[in-house]
Amino acid sequence: MKVTALNLDIVWKNKEENFKIIENELHLQEADLFLLPEMFSTGFCMDASEVADRNLESLEFLQKMAKTKNAAFCGSVPVEEEGMFYNRMYFAHPEGTVDFYDKRHLFSFSGEDKVYSPGKKRVIVNYKGFRILLQVCYDLRFPVFSRNNDGYDMILYVANWPEKRVAAWEHLLKARAIENLSYVFGLNRIGTDGNNLFYQESSHCFFADGKEISQKEGNLVKAEMHLEELKDFRNHFQFLNDRDSFEIML
Repeated sequence: MKVTALNLDIVWKNKEENFKIIENELHLQEADLFLLPEMFSTGFCMDASEVADRNLESLEFLQKMAKTKNAAFCGSVPVEEEGMFYNRMYFAHPEGTVDFYDKRHLFSFSGEDKVYSPGKKRVIVNYKGFRILLQVCYDLRFPVFSRNNDGYDMILYVANWPEKRVAAWEHLLKARAIENLSYVFGLNRIGTDGNNLFYQESSHCFFADGKEISQKEGNLVKAEMHLEELKDFRNHFQFLNDRDSFEIML
């Protein structure tokens, strides 16, 4: 499976402008899955009552892009639902169906937990033979929540992870790949947000042994995943068979 991710310098609180930039950047690109950053339509914004989707505008954009490109599109946006706000990661399939995951671990350091509501379930998407775990930014710091009970083949992380803490982001991405014998694709935004936080280019894709497999082309990060290669690696190194048995209580 070919994945193309966009290192997006998100325009603060401007959905239409971000939609235009995404369309222009991906116009000539081909992939099976396109990945967009956390809160790609607004930036990581705590003014939820101002910026949250109420009419599924970001989802409709993803569905339109998925249909046009005949590929899946994935990224997170702020959403209002029944008076509650969620940092919602959509996975729009090319045929029109949608899976979604609401961010479980809210970033209390920025007050995200005071504005948004946490998700109540872990979500694994099935696409082109791959089982894909959806995760958002701060989730990366909580390895129990992403522990692989032989239930997935790839983790997707979308983020707004500032440059001042980027070393943790990069080390933890590689660790999640190694400990879970999984592909891990982590997409971070770039540029400066409305809070004057700077985000350096730091998107990566790792194989199950921790090897980087992504390539950078301008603002694009590309990687190709092979399910049979992953299965062969797992058959040779059967470390998941020795994992601890536990259940995650949400």
